[in-house]
Amino acid sequence: MPKKGGKHAEMGKEMQAQCKRAKVEAACSPSVMSFENPDSLFGSLISPIKQDMFFREYWEQKPLLVQRNDPLLAAYYQSLFQLSDLKELCSQGLYYGRDINICRCVNGKKKVLNKEGKVNYMQLKKDFDQKKATIQFHQPQRFKEELWKIQEKLECYFGSLVGSNVYITPQGSQGLPPHYDDVEVFILQLEGEKHWRLYKPTVHLAREYNVESEDRIGNPTHEFILKPGDLLYFPRGTIHQADTPLGISYSTHVTISTYQNNSWGDFLLDAIPGLVFDTAKEDVVLRTSIPRQLLMQVDIADSTKKMSSLLRRLADRLENTRELRSSDMKKDFITNRLPPCLGCDSDPLTPGGKLPKIDSKIRLQFRDHAVITVEPDQENSVSIMNPPLYAWGWGRGGCGLGRETHMMGTEADTASEEGTSQQTHGLRFPLSYLDALKQIWSSSTVNVKELNLITDEEKENLALSLWTECLIEVI
Repeated sequence: MPKKGGKHAEMGKEMQAQCKRAKVEAACSPSVMSFENPDSLFGSLISPIKQDMFFREYWEQKPLLVQRNDPLLAAYYQSLFQLSDLKELCSQGLYYGRDINICRCVNGKKKVLNKEGKVNYMQLKKDFDQKKATIQFHQPQRFKEELWKIQEKLECYFGSLVGSNVYITPQGSQGLPPHYDDVEVFILQLEGEKHWRLYKPTVHLAREYNVESEDRIGNPTHEFILKPGDLLYFPRGTIHQADTPLGISYSTHVTISTYQNNSWGDFLLDAIPGLVFDTAKEDVVLRTSIPRQLLMQVDIADSTKKMSSLLRRLADRLENTRELRSSDMKKDFITNRLPPCLGCDSDPLTPGGKLPKIDSKIRLQFRDHAVITVEPDQENSVSIMNPPLYAWGWGRGGCGLGRETHMMGTEADTASEEGTSQQTHGLRFPLSYLDALKQIWSSSTVNVKELNLITDEEKENLALSLWTECLIEVI
């Protein structure tokens, strides 16, 4: 097992002060998660830390440790996943590599101990007990409803995909070597205790996963023990390692992660093609030819000056642009996100009640799951996109069966390589409907006759189209 790094009490003063403030404020904070809306869910996740403080002082900047010492919250966390869940889950047909990894950190390197094919529970327990191997369970929200509820709300809150992994590590053992990730990380300690060490990033806000050697990372900046009910957040790029101390039979924690490939750089790569496409239609300068043999040249200094000038023209255009056309990011999000967690209640999912008429008052359903988009490859049109009902599981008796492939990178990836048109689902309207769609999306209720469209027929047709897809209800 790697060295503990010695005593670094002075390095933990900032976090200890934060913990004391958290404990003082805990009396007036909720002791369990609040699922009223995405905002309240995230608020209860980081409670008693306030959201404005979190984003001002911690998000993408530094780690946050919240040690709660709250029996109710500790008990709730245990409902998210336990070692005892594995026996029943293995009976459902789990596979090594896809669903479960068995690994251990040996001499600063990750050693994978996976077998072939289906996971046998008795073999899994043997590797856990005798080889001191860590069990890494991929995307447990596919099986655990409480995690589904949390991650679905977090996807609505962040507007980004949210994945998770559960790590179960026996005493005196460590599963992974020191490394950093390309995601924002929230650790929830479920069972037992885990000894954590965090280190100064070598790559701030990293865009990829990487293992770091012990002799490169230096001494920990933070060192502490997580107990059930505790929460730890750290930004992407934060180097970290964790082990289960001797005397603790095992540790279970869930890592909830988000904001992978969700930076300004990613958004620019996504939005600029549409901006160029639109600008070139109106600006003849962008339609003039590149110099002869430009693609064959090595020294292109003169052409880079020309490109700088063109980029400034695009920037000028951008300042007066109402819409940025997202090529792939919106499609990826709406296609692969978790469905709403509605249990087995499918009543709101079948059009019913009054048909929307010109004098009706309507309200958007599933606002957090509807995305309005203007796509560069769809001339003069706007779409309101949502996962299809079968992807949400409602077409198969409810209960959200569509979550079983969430964040698994299986058929959806293959389909995206072949073209995403058949994976996305939604309604397409003329671009002139954009203001009316925004009006419906941004209002708690709206009268059909007040929609920003020219004719009553257009207003009724828009409302009827959305009602047919269960996207609105008549009040």
